[in-house]
Amino acid sequence: MSNLAMTLDEKLKHWDSTTCQQVEHLVSEIIELADCDALDLMRSRIVEQEVLDLLDDAPTQTR
Repeated sequence: MSNLAMTLDEKLKHWDSTTCQQVEHLVSEIIELADCDALDLMRSRIVEQEVLDLLDDAPTQTR
């Protein structure tokens, strides 16, 4: 087992159930993208979320 897999296994034993579910979901998505040779799509989604976060934080202008 790789160091990464061992670390993940250990962390999953200590995190609360909500965090574990979120991590498991994200790791499952990464595995699926890797199997489809489509990891570059994940980067696009991360950038898209960063832009959405910036828009949410931007002050609104009123006229």
